[in-house]
Formats: sequence, C-alpha cells, structure tokens
Amino acid sequence: MQTGISTACFFMREECEQAISRINGLGAQCAEVFLGTYYEYRPEFAKRFAPETGETKVVSVHALSTNFEPQLFSGSRRVRGDAFYWLDQFLRSAQLFGADKYTFHGFISHGRNDDFDGTAAGLNEICRFAARYNVTVCLENVAWCIYNRPGVFKELKSRCPQLAGVFDIKQARRSGYPYQMYIEDMAGAISHVHLSDIDERGKMCLPGKGIYDFDEIIKRLLDVGFDGPVLIEVYGGDYGDFEEIRESLDFLDEKIYKLKR
Repeated sequence: MQTGISTACFFMREECEQAISRINGLGAQCAEVFLGTYYEYRPEFAKRFAPETGETKVVSVHALSTNFEPQLFSGSRRVRGDAFYWLDQFLRSAQLFGADKYTFHGFISHGRNDDFDGTAAGLNEICRFAARYNVTVCLENVAWCIYNRPGVFKELKSRCPQLAGVFDIKQARRSGYPYQMYIEDMAGAISHVHLSDIDERGKMCLPGKGIYDFDEIIKRLLDVGFDGPVLIEVYGGDYGDFEEIRESLDFLDEKIYKLKR
C-alpha cells in the first residue's frame, strides 16, 4: 500500500495548485487531484501545475461530480454532448498529471435505483471513452449517488467489466451500512481508498486522531487482496495545522508496515 493525500483536504484553505505543491512538501508517496471547477478541468491548468507534484505520484483525479457527471447519462444528445466535452477536457488533464484513475460519482440517487442495465449501459460508454486516454473509471461509494448501498457495485461490475471501485469510509458511514460490506462488495476491484476518522462526537477528523480501529480496516483491505493507494481525504475544517496531516500519514505508514510484515 502507498499512502497519500487528496487535494480535497485543502479545499477552502488553499487553491488546488497550492494544495498540489503542499502535498509534495509533506512527503506523500501519492496524491489525488480534486479538480473542482471548469477552469481547473482545462488542460491548460494541468500543463501549468502538473510540475508542482514533484516526487509525489498523482494516482487519480476527481471532479466536482455535479458539474458534468450526471449529464453524461442524459437522454438529451445535446446535454450529453456538452458533458462529454468536459469529460474530454478533464481526461486530457488527467493524462498531463500522470493519473490513470478517475474517481467517479455519476448521477445523484438518494433512493434505491435498481436499473442496473440502464446504468451499466451509460457506464460502459463512459469507460470506453476514458480508455482512449488510458484512464480507468473508478466508481466510488457515495451515499447520495449511484453507489449508495452495498451490492450495487457487484451488479454494475458484472455488466461493465472495465469498471473499478473506490472505497470511501466516510461515505460508507454516511450511507448507514457497515464499511465492511463495501469492501466485500468491491473485493478484487478496489482501485484506491479514501480514509478519514471520527472523534467521540462523530465529527470527522484525520486518521489516527479519532476512534476508528485502523488495524481492522487495513486488515480487511489486505484480506480482499488490496495493496494500492490509501489516500487521506478530509475537509479543511477537520484539522488544525498542516503538520497534523503529516502526522496522519506517518500513523498510516506505521500501521501498514506492521500489518504487512
């Protein structure tokens, strides 16, 4: 496993390009670049700021899902055309950052969506499009989007073989289902992981600063054969000093080292 940081950790504290540079300065092995605006989706942005990653490998890129992802599934050719235009821009930027994984939410779904055939048809088209850029689409479990309950990924994967998964412990908690169910659902297809912690009051915090049993979490991931990027993903108000993020990286590195011995 390689530990890293998502630029989402710095949202509203630093701009994306500053966050990229800071992650490199914190010594992370890898990173996820969260591009959150149309300005940032453009390849011109990536060309300018990709060098800021330094020695840190960008393993994945993430978009603000409501900007164009739901529209990729639209029945309107014009709406879908606009969405695929921005997907094209986004994937060109992913290439420039050196990322080959796309953390994907898809459309909003607060309830139960059992149209697996229809959803998979859209996902297959998106996966084929991304494959032109050598980028894999990785569906993240998100409480308010496509993958909002255990079992969904397995159904979609059986219809869309190119699809990979992203396990997010924060979103598992918000969905109301045990996180272990999501790990089992994505077993053998987890691309990367988003980790956070919660304190005694249930407030999100950095891994190692709360009450989660990370020995158990890492063991569960190892048991299903996962050995990929483990990324810290919290928000700007979930920690104090930036050095706390370095401490959290060290905490995860130590846990992984001991459990893999």
